[in-house]
Amino acid sequence: MADDLLTEKAGKAYDAAAIEVLEDMEHVRLRPGMYIGGKDDRALHHMVAEIIDNAMDEAVAGHANWIEVELHQDHSVTIRDNGRGIPTDPHPKDPTKSALEIIFCTLNAGGKFSGENYETSGGLNGVGSSVVNALSDHLRVEVARNKEVVAMEFARGVPQTKLVNVGAAPNRRGTSVTFHPDPEIFGALKLKPARLFTMARSKAYLFSGVEIRWKSHVEDGDTPTEAKFHFPGGLSEYLNTRLEGASTYADAPFSGSVEFREKFGEPGKVNWAINWTPSRDGFIQSYCNTVPTPEGGTHESGFWSAILKGIRDYGDRVANKKAKQITRDDLISGAGALVSIFIRDPQYVGQTKDRLSNESAQKMVEGAVRDHFDNWLAADTKSAGAILDFLVLRAEERLRRRQEKETARKSATKKLRLPGKLTDCSAKSRDGTELFLVEGDSAGGSAKAARNRENQALLPLRGKILNVLGAASSKLTQNQEINDLCEALGTGMGTRFNVDDLRYDKIIIMTDADVDGAHIAALLMTFFFTQMRPLIDHGHLYLACPPLYRLTQGAKRIYVADDAEKDRVLGQGLGGKGKIDVQRFKGLGEMDAKDLKETTMDPKSRTLIRVTIDEDEPGQTGDLVERLMGKKPEMRFQYIQENARFVEELDV
Repeated sequence: MADDLLTEKAGKAYDAAAIEVLEDMEHVRLRPGMYIGGKDDRALHHMVAEIIDNAMDEAVAGHANWIEVELHQDHSVTIRDNGRGIPTDPHPKDPTKSALEIIFCTLNAGGKFSGENYETSGGLNGVGSSVVNALSDHLRVEVARNKEVVAMEFARGVPQTKLVNVGAAPNRRGTSVTFHPDPEIFGALKLKPARLFTMARSKAYLFSGVEIRWKSHVEDGDTPTEAKFHFPGGLSEYLNTRLEGASTYADAPFSGSVEFREKFGEPGKVNWAINWTPSRDGFIQSYCNTVPTPEGGTHESGFWSAILKGIRDYGDRVANKKAKQITRDDLISGAGALVSIFIRDPQYVGQTKDRLSNESAQKMVEGAVRDHFDNWLAADTKSAGAILDFLVLRAEERLRRRQEKETARKSATKKLRLPGKLTDCSAKSRDGTELFLVEGDSAGGSAKAARNRENQALLPLRGKILNVLGAASSKLTQNQEINDLCEALGTGMGTRFNVDDLRYDKIIIMTDADVDGAHIAALLMTFFFTQMRPLIDHGHLYLACPPLYRLTQGAKRIYVADDAEKDRVLGQGLGGKGKIDVQRFKGLGEMDAKDLKETTMDPKSRTLIRVTIDEDEPGQTGDLVERLMGKKPEMRFQYIQENARFVEELDV
């Protein structure tokens, strides 16, 4: 018996499939940013969301009606459900492993690809259980299925036990996953009760058929240690909670739910709720298969299209000619809106599912919402009239501000001494314009040929700008690069900064994809954070993402961001003929205009990272910037000592 067991273990250890799984897990640990966006607080909590999403898929499919989220004292977390339970029988393609092991140790494995097990699911395009497993120093799965409980344990993506029978469970079913995020990946970051509490509650709003039970053994003073969430009112109830205490133009939100099968013959549905208020800033929260989509996507576009067409049509019916001036921006400015879509095959931009890209979603959401909105406006003329008047005022204010900005910009262009190296765009207003801050004149030459002259401007910078935290205030005003930057932006800095004077809609830092480029970007972000913070708060600052390599094989050509992606592509091949040619871009200046436009400057194909400040505690970001970029080198040295163990490699 012992010899047989040893033989089995030895065979599995050297099995090609097992080694491939290990490579998958090691790649996740080496490059977590490719799967969950990084090693920060947001990525840490995204791991919990992935496991909850799997439980929500069971609930939405009708197989579970409760989910438990329990935060333990050691900051591990358990998610339980009473669904069908993960299959534990041997997998047909590898009978030496259970389906459970395949799911937790193989990237892109699951039961949601064919659509036979789940009509809609939130986990299909996500990082999945395998990535959560890879980034946890301990993970335990218990499955109650077929009147018995089995369990398996893992560490950093590697099985630590076989699938073992825990005992009989005649009245229990479902899956329980307990995991502890690995400190080797996330350092001192801990799961936060308040953030998990909000996540659990929002899931209950998104699907009225589930009860979510919350329990925390970590006290933070404000978050309840136990709670149950069940909201039969769904999004309408959620929106009323969000707008509680605010006056609204409609007594009750415009809300509803439409099954796509009835209207389009497709599985899925859309739920929505919207109201307008004069006392709050506008917001929209959208979801696909209960997964938040903070950057929106096609479902949001379809929703706003339906609302915009409906309100303009209503304006025509009541002979309000100014209704034609209303735009989507006017709708959003005073609206509180929630949109939740369920579809079979969601496609996202990026692994962390921030933006939905299914083209069919736009058409289905617009078609589903439009008729209901027309009927709602006709049935409640009092609310409809108040909303229309409010939106017309918004449109008139917007047009007036635009006219003032155009006049100011024309005047500034004539009177302001713009820096000599600035290559300006031809647009007369700020809307849609972009200023690229490029590293050096050579990069500026390629960028000048690649830009859209109408709305893209360029300002080449000479090497590394002044570190504003390590310099006296007198040096700031004497520094030519900083003066050129302020003049190009049209704003002052520090206490004299006025975001309304900003001449461009997007400020894009575009530096080489190397260590020096990263340093220049860090210096620029430090400058904007300390001297022009409202520019960041209003969402105007971005980082460009130029590639590091171009791979060519025959007629096939692709660009890759780093060495890991290059190695992966080289291993898979490009699908062309002949030898693969690898070109490493030493800098933006080495890229021709076509390369630069296609990868970094064209909005249709580029990737931009918006610079944001996400602080759970006031002053946290400022303290970190001061520590890393300030005048005291001992603080930087201390930070390096504390965090050196998290550095995996240096690309030199």
